[in-house]
Amino acid sequence: MNMKVGVVMGSASDLEVMKGTFEVLDQFGIEYEKKVLSAHRTPAALEAWVKDGRERGIAAFIAAAGGAAHLAGVVAALTTLPVIGVPIMSKALRGLDSLLAMVQMPSGIPVATVAIDGSKNAALLAIEIMAVTDRNLQEKLRAFRDEQARKILDTEI
Repeated sequence: MNMKVGVVMGSASDLEVMKGTFEVLDQFGIEYEKKVLSAHRTPAALEAWVKDGRERGIAAFIAAAGGAAHLAGVVAALTTLPVIGVPIMSKALRGLDSLLAMVQMPSGIPVATVAIDGSKNAALLAIEIMAVTDRNLQEKLRAFRDEQARKILDTEI
C-alpha cells in the first residue's frame, strides 16, 4: 500500500492557505486525502476519519485551523501517527491564537507545528517523516534541497 498524507482543514476558508501543501505533495508524487472537518462541529466524523487512517495508508496527518485551532490537538489525541499543525492567520490575533493553541499541547500528545500559514513546510515535514523508511523520497528531498541551494548560489545582484 502506498503511504499517503491525511490533510484536514477546520473550514473551507482554509483551502487557500493549504494549496501550498497540495502543491508540494504533488511535486513529490505523494498521495493524500483532504477533508474539511471540525473538532467542534463534526467531532464524530473527525474521529471516524482519523481512527482508521493507518488502515487507509496514512503515514502522517496535517491539520490546519485558525482561531481556537483545536483540530490538530484532537487529531493527535485520536492517533499515534505523526500530526503536523498549520496555524491559520486569524483576524483577531493574526494567527498567534492558532499558533499557541497548537504548540501548547500537553505532554504526551505532541503536535509538530509549522509557522502561521506555513502549509508548504507542513508538507515537507510530512515527506521527511515518510522518507525515514523510503530511500526514493530521501533522494527526492536531497534533490529538492540541492535545487534550493543552487537557486540561491546562482542569484546575481
